[in-house]
Amino acid sequence: MTKQLRKYNGKIMRVDLKKYAFNRKGLRRKGKVKKMILSGMNFYARTWANFSKNRLLKLTSIILIIATILSSSSPAYSNFPPPASSLIAQEGYVGKTAVDFLNEGLQLIQAGKVPDAIASFQRATELDSRLAPAHYNLGLALRQAGQLQPAADAFYRATQSDPKFALAYANLGGALLEGGNWQQAGDYLQRAIELEPKLGMAHYNMGLLRHQQRDWDKAISSLKKAIEYSKNAPEPSYYLGLSYLQQGKADKAKDAFRKAVKMNPNYTEAHYNLGSILYSQKKYKEALESFRRSAETNTNYPNAYYGAGLTFIQLRQCADAVQVFQYASNLYNTQGNPQWANMAQQQLQQAQVCNVPGQ
Repeated sequence: MTKQLRKYNGKIMRVDLKKYAFNRKGLRRKGKVKKMILSGMNFYARTWANFSKNRLLKLTSIILIIATILSSSSPAYSNFPPPASSLIAQEGYVGKTAVDFLNEGLQLIQAGKVPDAIASFQRATELDSRLAPAHYNLGLALRQAGQLQPAADAFYRATQSDPKFALAYANLGGALLEGGNWQQAGDYLQRAIELEPKLGMAHYNMGLLRHQQRDWDKAISSLKKAIEYSKNAPEPSYYLGLSYLQQGKADKAKDAFRKAVKMNPNYTEAHYNLGSILYSQKKYKEALESFRRSAETNTNYPNAYYGAGLTFIQLRQCADAVQVFQYASNLYNTQGNPQWANMAQQQLQQAQVCNVPGQ
């Protein structure tokens, strides 16, 4: 998880802008760490390292309100036509203002046309370099496109255009966090919190930073604030659970994971980690149900099958254990993880004799 800031995660930030950034104010969801439950039960399979992929959640919030208020007739923006030279051979652009292109970009994002949206946002910034919403939304779109460094640059320009733009600081901090620049990430996230103390996204990202620094107490404190200010976002509860696990507080972790899956019944990793705790507490039937839900939400998540296999062995359902271990092994191989594929095969061999007396 120490990517150089390329130079911002797509898994530089592969954010689903349509779902998270432009349609609601909330946390985004967000793999090197693949710790599975073995006999000793290590609970944080796919922990914060996952935030660089499908779950590193950043609260992103588009300024639709600003874009709506700033119509092309707004005095502050309607009197800044582009240089004449920029209109050459650009049919359909004559007379458009920066805000026109900003609104056009928003519409293109909602239509799923990210490259076209990027072009519109860039045009908006060219026409009015002071239009912070254009820089900000350009950053979000570039993140979706996997262009980390350009996204970080866009967020930075948004902060320069509007030094009180808390969301821009929060996203810039998130970019630096994912790029491995922890010191600057913390500085920008702290600035976002100073500007907007109730910005759940900033507290969430700060919690991820503290988690990555293995400062569990501060991570828990930040994540609790994220939960307080982003009540409908499941991700802070999930990472709160992971932090509690690091402190050995299994019951608190279990409660946090349950809150996460209550808010998002399709939260694959939360179901898995909940199952891991239940397994360690010898609540095998409940654990099996959690692993089953994890697999249902993502049929290509091998940890769920591996955990189910361990549970089937405890329940002496050996044939079922063999089946899921084989499936887990196949998935690990397909996903380029031969080490865990071999471990699944070893467990499979044990499952084949789990009903033999003395085994």
